Amino acid sequence: MWLVPVLLATAGVVMASAEATHPFSVHDMLAMDRISDPRVSPDGRWVVFTVSVTDLENNRRRTDLYLAATDGSATRRLTTHQASDSQGRWSPDGKFIYFISSRSGSSQVWRIPVDGGEAEQVTKLPLDVDALEVAPTGEFLVFSMMVFPGTAPEETAKRLKEKESRKASGMLFERLFIRHWDSWEDGRRNHLFVYRLDDGSLRDVMVEMDADCPSRPFGGSEEYSISPDGKALVFSAKDVGREEAWSTNWDLFWVDLRNPGKPTKITTNPAWDTQPRFAPHGKVLAYLAMSRPGYESDRYDIVIRDLVTNRERRVVVRADDSPRGDRSPAELRWSRDGRTLYCSADHLGQKAIFAVDVLTGSSRIVVGEGTCSDVQDLGNGRLLYGMNSLLGPTELYTVNTDGSQVQRVTRLNDAKVAQARFGKPEQFTFTGANGDTVYGYIVYPVDFDPNKKYPVAFLIHGGPQGSFGNDFHYRWNPQAYAGAGYAAVMIDFHGSTGYGQAFTDSINNDWGGKPFEDLMIGLDFALKKYPFLDGTRVGALGASYGGYMINWIAGKAPDRFRCLVTHSGNLDERMAYFETEELWFPEWERQGTPWEKPANYSKHNPIDLVAKWKTPTLVIHGMNDFRVVYTQGISTFTALQRRGIPSQLLIFPDENHWVLKPHNSILWHETVLAWLDRWLKK
Repeated sequence: MWLVPVLLATAGVVMASAEATHPFSVHDMLAMDRISDPRVSPDGRWVVFTVSVTDLENNRRRTDLYLAATDGSATRRLTTHQASDSQGRWSPDGKFIYFISSRSGSSQVWRIPVDGGEAEQVTKLPLDVDALEVAPTGEFLVFSMMVFPGTAPEETAKRLKEKESRKASGMLFERLFIRHWDSWEDGRRNHLFVYRLDDGSLRDVMVEMDADCPSRPFGGSEEYSISPDGKALVFSAKDVGREEAWSTNWDLFWVDLRNPGKPTKITTNPAWDTQPRFAPHGKVLAYLAMSRPGYESDRYDIVIRDLVTNRERRVVVRADDSPRGDRSPAELRWSRDGRTLYCSADHLGQKAIFAVDVLTGSSRIVVGEGTCSDVQDLGNGRLLYGMNSLLGPTELYTVNTDGSQVQRVTRLNDAKVAQARFGKPEQFTFTGANGDTVYGYIVYPVDFDPNKKYPVAFLIHGGPQGSFGNDFHYRWNPQAYAGAGYAAVMIDFHGSTGYGQAFTDSINNDWGGKPFEDLMIGLDFALKKYPFLDGTRVGALGASYGGYMINWIAGKAPDRFRCLVTHSGNLDERMAYFETEELWFPEWERQGTPWEKPANYSKHNPIDLVAKWKTPTLVIHGMNDFRVVYTQGISTFTALQRRGIPSQLLIFPDENHWVLKPHNSILWHETVLAWLDRWLKK
């Protein structure tokens, strides 16, 4: 038996006995405290961060703020209100933390003394506030609110109230988007506001722009930056008019905070520009930029702009000098001396921290194991970052800037991790399509016995430009299958991220080609390498692109698997184009529209192979999924039923592309595991 050793927060090294533990399950996954959004204090001694916990009674997650000493000596909960508190931001003097709270009935800015005392409300605005930052000078706040362009927050609130009182429910549109991710469009935009703390005055710096900052639905305050002297603000927005649904042309805009006026566009790159970051000395602006318009999975390069000369240079983050050594940063942070840029990027099944020398453009890996994020300079030769892995959720760590002496800062989940028995993860490589090296992972079953044969859960990641790597996933966690007695196998097929941009690009217009080949070769390799895997009892599961691939496998390899699970997967690529919202995605992947490139939409289309289907299949979909519309799931189930194939449909009226509500997550896992057990164990 293989157990995970853990360190408890206050009791030193603890090894849990087998009798006191249980195999990992969805209940353990939901019980974990989720750490996010750490922010280091001005003096580098403390970090404030958000902790999300499951509230089963109300079927939701709620958040609080915590403080920890960056030397790991202390951790304490800062807010305890039953409402959700998040986005902790330090005042420049380090005495207060500003944050967003719903405790007044709407999301507003509050602040709390670090040394103790009650929180006090700062803003009392008619709309919810989000994406908070505090100016480096401490004179004002910047945050976003959703407003109708050209109207004040009060007018927006009035119009929303009037809309609620109308008896007619019809919505009239004259351009795309009409809906996005999981909500219908109503004409409002995320706009950035400057709120002065001395007099409470408010300024919409995007007042006439028909564009969003932060971008919806997932953008945050990382998409704008305030200059160190508080005189300017730079933000990223896509202001392209009716082309919004098929364009990826986000630009950077400059706002002079000393004088009223419209934002000035400062980039001309027709592709994606985002995450502007002023250097601490204010003389240089760094940001992330793609190169190819219309491609959301293009590589980000770092652009460094001299604000005196306006000259720019691009820097490619590289893990090594090989043709597959280029990497795409996910975030960008300056060192305190302005000489180094830190970022995290997918890297060979990990998400590593890279340091980039601003002068030379050379890059190096600081931390290469696990899934790392939120790297920040403490100012004492050490960095703070978050890290999770296949063996546990995110905790905070520090490390020397040369990558030595990793130390734990938080231990919020140690006791919970100790209560669950995990499966051992192991990475492997094999020769896949085109003779390329392809990476994969196996997670051994919990309580592994080498003399037994185990059924296999073959997990296929989405994206498709994504990765099943060394991370603790809250929807597709291989430990949930390992805890149920399965060996989980994952393949980072052609198209996955972290192996060079050319490898990522190789899936374009080849969804059912090289990726399918990699998956079949990779499964055969794993079955041969690990003799405890029972090749006669294998089920394949996937979501999003993974769901598409399951539908493709059903016709392409109808005798390969005992059962299948397809979540939010397209059945018909032609119709999916007309149903989805972000049109730039299929237009890039298929190299045009269905009327321009009809052959590309039929090249690897699962619906054309339905006549070959025979594998028992569980279909899952959320009805608020506007990315892969739920009619695709219903169509899949209809085809299965009409052909007489054993099948089930699990549909969630209140979920989007992801299943997020705790009780729905439990039902999802119970249904999926019951389906696997039915076909692979009995």
